Amino acid sequence: MKTQISHYENKLKYEMDSSDLFAAMKNKEDIIVLDVRKKEAYDRSHIPNSINLYHQDMNKESTKNFDKNTLYISYCDGIGCNGSTKGALNMSKLGFKVKELMGGHDWWLRDGYESKGEEGQAPSSLSCAC
Repeated sequence: MKTQISHYENKLKYEMDSSDLFAAMKNKEDIIVLDVRKKEAYDRSHIPNSINLYHQDMNKESTKNFDKNTLYISYCDGIGCNGSTKGALNMSKLGFKVKELMGGHDWWLRDGYESKGEEGQAPSSLSCAC
């Protein structure tokens, strides 16, 4: 039982869903959302106020102006993509606090939240109230 509790506590330490991210953004928590996909994907559609840093380009130089006290939320396309995991791992190795967005951009859109970019969408009434 203790191992199981530890497992779920750890998941919540290192992952969040779109509802949690939306609430954190709405509450103006000290977070930065990192879109770790290639620029072309970011330009098509991305979470509002996210910044684009491709996971393969993460290094000391590309993150030198990032605040190590801020929580970074890493996301990619969705469950069929492990870019957010790679980005979270890279950021962790560089000494940053990071969580991975479960379901990525796909679930953000599926839950009805707004996106920006060439193919951005307006928020819908379907927004998850989990």
